[in-house]
Amino acid sequence: MNSKQLCELAIDALEDVKGINIKVFDVVNKSSVTDIMIFVSGNTSRQVKALANSVALKAKEAGMPALGIEGDDTSEWVLVDLGDVVVHVMQPSIREFYNLEKLWGEDSPADSSLTEAN
Repeated sequence: MNSKQLCELAIDALEDVKGINIKVFDVVNKSSVTDIMIFVSGNTSRQVKALANSVALKAKEAGMPALGIEGDDTSEWVLVDLGDVVVHVMQPSIREFYNLEKLWGEDSPADSSLTEAN
């Protein structure tokens, strides 16, 4: 499964659990760690955890289990590492505070394309 297919799988999993404000960033030219970063919000810690679990489950079912899941103990910000795709699931206040979209988006130092879903 290539990174674009893995990204689509993750987006489908997030939409299944009603993820809010899904944003997808191509970071191939900005990071040696991953190709795509996805940011999504969940209104409560319960929804954040459900969104992360949905991504991990769909990836596992597709034969691409998550390399790691971090932050699911408090579920304010959960990171799901799928290798070529990293998913950041955050409560809105955490997402606003850290503003990672600015770090990885069009305004970041390296030049790359930005794609938005939803």
